[in-house]
Amino acid sequence: MPITHLPSPSRLFWCLLAVALGTTLLLGAVTLGGDGVAQVAGAPGDDQYTDIGTVAPRRAPAEGPDASTGTYAVDCGRNERGHRNADNVVISPGIVNGAHHTHDYVGNLSTNALSTDRSLAAADTTCAGGDRSTYYWPVLRRLDRTGADAHRAGGGAHGNSGEILTASSVRVEFRGNPASSVVSMPRFLRLVTGDPVAATVPGTDVRAQWGCSAYPERFTTAYVRCPRGSGPTRTLDFPSCWNGLGTDSPGHRTHVRFPAADGTCPPATFPVPQLRITLAYDLPDGTPFAVDSFPEQRRDPRTDHAMFVNLMTDDRMAELVRCVNEDRRCEAR
Repeated sequence: MPITHLPSPSRLFWCLLAVALGTTLLLGAVTLGGDGVAQVAGAPGDDQYTDIGTVAPRRAPAEGPDASTGTYAVDCGRNERGHRNADNVVISPGIVNGAHHTHDYVGNLSTNALSTDRSLAAADTTCAGGDRSTYYWPVLRRLDRTGADAHRAGGGAHGNSGEILTASSVRVEFRGNPASSVVSMPRFLRLVTGDPVAATVPGTDVRAQWGCSAYPERFTTAYVRCPRGSGPTRTLDFPSCWNGLGTDSPGHRTHVRFPAADGTCPPATFPVPQLRITLAYDLPDGTPFAVDSFPEQRRDPRTDHAMFVNLMTDDRMAELVRCVNEDRRCEAR
């Protein structure tokens, strides 16, 4: 039987097929919900979001007669240089890519898994006044765009898809204590706030505070839906009651604890300046976003966390403490 050759599909056919497949893939990844909000494959579910209008404002604790009410701000930029890695020198020192998610850094420009006190003290910094401290937290990603690290450690290789966002503002601020004056932090003190395994291990270390720029006193552990013109924020408050002994501890938490609601510190601890980092992001209304996390945590908003290593000189720390205890508003110069 003679072989019959079918005519070759035209170039137009293949072009139309490619467009159809591309459209199918795109619609599989991004669709629009009934409210017009983008729905992205792998994005957090509706149960992980809260409308900021339903969140009650948080009341600050009453200030006692011995309160230290000053603040000391340090301008460290917004990580415009793109200092990022999947390391965590506080939690897993010496293990490259040990975080399994990507961190944003401001301050010390050398921080990675192999950093030491000596190497950090010799590095350059993005902070005003020469503060070589390192401040870092998991990146936030826009989920309707593909990230440059889609196949790399810390990014897509560990389940953290999306385009990394640079914060529109980063405020680093040290605050006083509502119950008493504060004492100096020791140099090389390491601090952790938040619980990176909150989605799978129940505990009391959850410190996630999601909010909206138009509502600075409202915080929730869920992702937020903000009103038009108001972007998401993250407020990272660190523990501020030090045991007076070491700069770290097994588990990285028992040497510095959180104060009680009224600001008083647990027995055998001393109040130090409380570090607060506030991150804000500009995003078009309805844009899906999520924080980086360990793969098994599935980008849960409760896992938000941050780390700090104090590299301030003794003189700089003394200046900070005087400012806070004298109830002044200061900025590092």
